[in-house]
Amino acid sequence: MELFERRYGTASTIITGQLPCSSWHDLFPDPTLADAILDRVVHNAQKFNISGESMRKILAERDAD
Repeated sequence: MELFERRYGTASTIITGQLPCSSWHDLFPDPTLADAILDRVVHNAQKFNISGESMRKILAERDAD
């Protein structure tokens, strides 16, 4: 929470992961804290959902040939 509080409105923060946003609340034991953090993360955010085949799988198959 402190990290997001310090950076909120002053600096960019990039967050990556494989967990869908709809499951983020499950990561926090305290729902109030989850709401506070996620409000700061999502407000003014640009979200990119990337889909497709795993690059590790593609490269492994290419290297196996």
